Amino acid sequence: MAETQTQTQTGAGGAPDLLGWSCPLPLRDHPRVVMGHGGGGVLSAELVANLFAPAFGGPVLAGLADSAVVELGGARLAFSTDSYVVRPLFFPGGSIGDLAVNGTVNDLAMSGAQPAYLSCGFILEEGVETAVVAHVAQALGAAARAAGVEVVTGDTKVVEAGHGDGVYLNTAGIGLVPAGVDIRPQRAAPGDVVIVSGEIGLHGVAIMSVREGLEFGVEIESDCAALSSLVAAMLAVTPDLHVLRDPTRGGLAAALGEIAEAARVGVVVNERAVPVPAQVANACAILGLDPFYVANEGKLVAFVPREHADAVLAAMRAHPLGVRSAVIGECVADHPGMVVCRTPFGGTRVIDLPMGEQLPRIC
Repeated sequence: MAETQTQTQTGAGGAPDLLGWSCPLPLRDHPRVVMGHGGGGVLSAELVANLFAPAFGGPVLAGLADSAVVELGGARLAFSTDSYVVRPLFFPGGSIGDLAVNGTVNDLAMSGAQPAYLSCGFILEEGVETAVVAHVAQALGAAARAAGVEVVTGDTKVVEAGHGDGVYLNTAGIGLVPAGVDIRPQRAAPGDVVIVSGEIGLHGVAIMSVREGLEFGVEIESDCAALSSLVAAMLAVTPDLHVLRDPTRGGLAAALGEIAEAARVGVVVNERAVPVPAQVANACAILGLDPFYVANEGKLVAFVPREHADAVLAAMRAHPLGVRSAVIGECVADHPGMVVCRTPFGGTRVIDLPMGEQLPRIC
């Protein structure tokens, strides 16, 4: 199947034939990469589904989860990689070094894995101060130790001045998936209770406030954190968690939309139940943003069978990273692939997948 797709999308001389692609607009309208292709929304999904997936092929990749679960030597391993180009490098609540560790650890945890080992690649811009690189490396090492993982291999490259923003990072990680755990987007089912592990929108607004020099009357800190211990506490209640997702790029809206599409189910969210801190709500009102679409780096959304929901929620609230966990909705058979939000005024609105990213370069 993948080979056939690749052939139909390739023109003379092996060059990609964009006109032959079966993807919907607006991918054909962008013969060059735009910022939205990296924003975790519709453009990102189209790029992956219509360019990368046919080129690479393979049933594991087709799952398109935060991490791939593979069998090797009788063990089930979760494997994930991610790149970090955030600007600025240091921000309230963290740094690019913290993000590089916590982001990859969280991707592994969203498969139910216990993260174990990381690789790290540094791409340095010519002229960056070595003291800055040292600060990033120290933050990365400290975050790895706090998350209980070990950096075991790495790489360093230098690009010419003007071809980077000081430091870019890439991390890949592996972890063990316990027996009996099967967590993936396709398992969302009608009747599941949707739980979020705390207040949303903090990371994206923290980055924007520093980058643009905005003042909101109170400092807003990123929620950047490793969630593997929280997931372990949830799995101790039951291994039958259907879906876990960390709502990073594209925020809660993108996470819910991707799950609904993957499982072909509907999701109904109670807007009043979604925990949005006052400082984020105020900042979003000033900037014209929707908190549902703002990135997080220390939160997860879970789809849990109804019979386990109360116990899982209690375990989350007993954990330091889940104190403000809340039930925000449910999974339904109606309107498959669509997320609908009940507003405080008694109406409803559709939560679409974002086209790109409201706040670029947030991770």
